[in-house]
Amino acid sequence: QVQLVESGGGLVQAGGSLRLSCAASGTTFRISAMGWYRQAPGKQRELVATMHNSGSTDYADSVKGRFTISRDNAKNTVNLQMNSLKPEDTAVYYCYTKLNYGMNTWRDAWGQGTQVTVSS
Repeated sequence: QVQLVESGGGLVQAGGSLRLSCAASGTTFRISAMGWYRQAPGKQRELVATMHNSGSTDYADSVKGRFTISRDNAKNTVNLQMNSLKPEDTAVYYCYTKLNYGMNTWRDAWGQGTQVTVSS
């Protein structure tokens, strides 16, 4: 199993920046991708950004050009630099990882979530 611990959430004014970090421990050799989802009150959880082991990235259209995901594979960490924050970015942000168990078997692991609040 993989355990994920997030840090870095908080309260910021619109236009400000925050940096989220997530550290993985456990059977980290199974990690094939790491990234971030978020869930705002009354809304479904949505993908924010993900980075695969290959280095390729995916971003939600709403954060392109403002958020940057990065990974340190040696330390099994993933970071999310969030700039030009907007009130609509307010949500609980969850670190996640996709784990490869072989034989076409994949599982997801999730962090506990960290609150990001952007005031107008």
